Amino acid sequence: MKRRDLIVYLRNYGCVFVREGARHSVFFNPETGRISTVPRHSEIHNFLAKKICRDLGIPAP
Repeated sequence: MKRRDLIVYLRNYGCVFVREGARHSVFFNPETGRISTVPRHSEIHNFLAKKICRDLGIPAP
């Protein structure tokens, strides 16, 4: 999955960008109060995308 597609998906579910880390972007879901990091790679493996969504409390893409 492309990183930008995952970020658009996260934002559609209400997740907001918090900050940039050294190698990750940090996203926060205000509805669930959960935080997860998204690596800054152009491609993100599907199992990692599912884990990020599970960490944020949203359905997997």
